[in-house]
Amino acid sequence: MTKADIRELARQAGLRVWDKPASACLSSRIEYGRPVTPEALLQVERGEDALRALGFRQFRVRHHGEIARIEIAREELHKAMTTEMAREFTRIFKELGFTYVTLDLEGFRSGSMNALLPLEVLKAR
Repeated sequence: MTKADIRELARQAGLRVWDKPASACLSSRIEYGRPVTPEALLQVERGEDALRALGFRQFRVRHHGEIARIEIAREELHKAMTTEMAREFTRIFKELGFTYVTLDLEGFRSGSMNALLPLEVLKAR
């Protein structure tokens, strides 16, 4: 069975998560070279839960130490780029312990953390 087959069966069964976007391990949200700690994973998880509660469907919270970098799907960026949403993002992520909160204007990209890796490392993967 393919992923599409499973999604179709889930849709037919009436499961509300039949079209839920794929999601990688939370540790992939932590920048390279930074220890993956339970605290950092919890910050990411709670941040992503908050974005989901705000109605966003495809996003990632990237953990860069004191900085939370929020990636939201390009088709949803317009909703994120308002003064009200900026205030809400700031409130949420500062409460989670981040000092700085950023919205990545390139939007959601799978593997965006790999952009910082040297070419030699990417070739070895």
